[in-house]
Amino acid sequence: MGFPVVRARRLRSSENMRRLVRENHITTDDLIYPLFVTNGAGINNPVASMPGVFQQSVDKILMETDEVVKLGIPGVLLFGIPAYKDSQGSSAYDENEAVQRAIGEIKQRHPDLLVIPDLCMCEYTSHGHCGILDEKGNVINDETIAVLAKIALSYAAAGADIVAPSDMMDGRVAAIRNALDANGYSNIPIMSYSAKYASGFYGPFRDVAESTPQFGDRRGYQMDPANSDEALKEVWLDIEEGADIVMVKPALPYLDIIRRIKDEFKMPVAAYNVSGEFAMVKAAAQNGWLDEKRVVMEALTGMKRAGADIIITYHAKDVAKWLKGEQ
Repeated sequence: MGFPVVRARRLRSSENMRRLVRENHITTDDLIYPLFVTNGAGINNPVASMPGVFQQSVDKILMETDEVVKLGIPGVLLFGIPAYKDSQGSSAYDENEAVQRAIGEIKQRHPDLLVIPDLCMCEYTSHGHCGILDEKGNVINDETIAVLAKIALSYAAAGADIVAPSDMMDGRVAAIRNALDANGYSNIPIMSYSAKYASGFYGPFRDVAESTPQFGDRRGYQMDPANSDEALKEVWLDIEEGADIVMVKPALPYLDIIRRIKDEFKMPVAAYNVSGEFAMVKAAAQNGWLDEKRVVMEALTGMKRAGADIIITYHAKDVAKWLKGEQ
């Protein structure tokens, strides 16, 4: 098959021409901005490994959401730094904890902003693992999913628009869906971390979320980076159990997974541009080694081109400003 080479060159001849025939576009509608909420007041703790990212108390989070709404970003993903931790992660479903309070106050202030709490136990357990442990330190799947369902109900009661389980336990989407449906929250979608890999790109996140495991690692319940067929199986299981949106995490090393999932299932797909991906770009830009705006937009366009409908990224505010021509 021959291609019109000369015509292709002509279509690349100017920026306006490239815009006219561009196949994929990044808009603010694609973005979700992660936030880290803690207890107290007036708290705005910077994270050294993630420039521009903070641990914030609810009052500061509200100010942050004012800017998010002004920029036209449609949603935020909330992570909690709790007042207390125990082996059972019980602070995760405490109605007086930071995430639950933040959900309620954000929705009161910005009713149309999508508020999506991340649903996991790792920030809330004293051992830093994503579930209940047995005496040998192994996660007990079925006991854990019962707690996850309880956490989901506490988020729903607080006013969450979507819940986002990130634990990678087997059967957790079905348990959460059944709990929500049985308690009058059948309208709340589930955005499942369906293909979450055991990745080295999570390091800075564990600094800000204070969720580093006290022993071992999470490879037993996160995916092997070498596997792609397994990702399709995990996504299929989550869809069968009731997931409304499926997620791939991290994004950049797994663009092929995003593409395979989109082609196979035709479901809404979220890509999580994780902390390590963010930190690498920030560090290189601060050293003058690359053009931050150009590289970020190229990376996010790659995610969109691969098939992502939603991009969760710490760059969201900067991208929204760039798209508006403010920077």
